Amino acid sequence: MTDQRAPERGTSEPEATVTQGKRRSAGAVWLRETAIILVSAFILSFLVKTFLVQAFFIPSASMEDTLVEGDRVLVSKLTPGPFDLHRGDIVVFKDPGGWLPSSSTADQGAVAEKVSQALTWVGLLPQDSGEHLIKRVIGLPGDRVASEGSGEPVTVNGVAIDEPYVAQGVSPSDISFDITVPEGYVWVMGDNRSDSADSRYHLGDPGGGSIPIDNVVGMTFIKVWPFDRLGLLRNPSETFTEVPDPS
Repeated sequence: MTDQRAPERGTSEPEATVTQGKRRSAGAVWLRETAIILVSAFILSFLVKTFLVQAFFIPSASMEDTLVEGDRVLVSKLTPGPFDLHRGDIVVFKDPGGWLPSSSTADQGAVAEKVSQALTWVGLLPQDSGEHLIKRVIGLPGDRVASEGSGEPVTVNGVAIDEPYVAQGVSPSDISFDITVPEGYVWVMGDNRSDSADSRYHLGDPGGGSIPIDNVVGMTFIKVWPFDRLGLLRNPSETFTEVPDPS
């Protein structure tokens, strides 16, 4: 009687080749889809940063107690633009020249620096403070902003304003000034008036201390980090309710 044994189970060479091909194909699909997701995320982040929202961090104490050093904030790039600036808005703006001291950044290595620059460029890291400042808009184009100094209140178009956002125990201004904001400019001041080299300290600059609206990156609208300081930054519109339009 002939011994008929069942063929041994296993994978023939052609079948093994097909299986390996499927694995390589699946790996290629995974890599392609991952690359598409990453590229799409970078593009979306770049578009959001360019046209809608950008992250910044607070580098100094000039806006205390509203913002403290190390806070991370988001800035709406729709203001100015589709939406107008208002008195009381907190804005990030590019240094018009001479507002920031030249400073050297710590060397983090060529590769790390390039990666940091790339992530900042696409908006995945907050913008550094190398050429940007953050202050509150007090005067709009045409407004007359003044103070007699020595702790006297700031006036806008002849009306003394009550400023609840000014740091506790700090006077509205120890410096006297009286200026009419030029067209295309805004007058800005820090909330921590005793520690803010704001428009008052640049009276001899072009614009008389006011900054060009074209330099404004956008309006700060929320604190996002640290989490225990998360919160919206609302415009104190009641402060300027009685201020008339410039004559």
